[in-house]
Amino acid sequence: MKKLLLLGTATVLLAACADMTPTQQRALTGTAAGAGVGAVAGAIGGNAGLGAAAGAGAGLLGGLLVDRSRQAQDQAFRQGFASGQQSR
Repeated sequence: MKKLLLLGTATVLLAACADMTPTQQRALTGTAAGAGVGAVAGAIGGNAGLGAAAGAGAGLLGGLLVDRSRQAQDQAFRQGFASGQQSR
């Protein structure tokens, strides 16, 4: 029963992410990963909640920086592709 409930929860969470933009997905991924790592580090230090909050903030920033980098790469690719098409 627990496995079925876990599978159902995972399915609902994944379906909820289907309509998100890539920026939103990267921000959410960074926030969740940061909160997880921060909670573990905070638990070692004695305050898991504070660690999770700090980790979530850092993860959000990291996710947005990754998104900005990915957008720049995509733009450079599109410009290079368009330049190659014009050269023909």
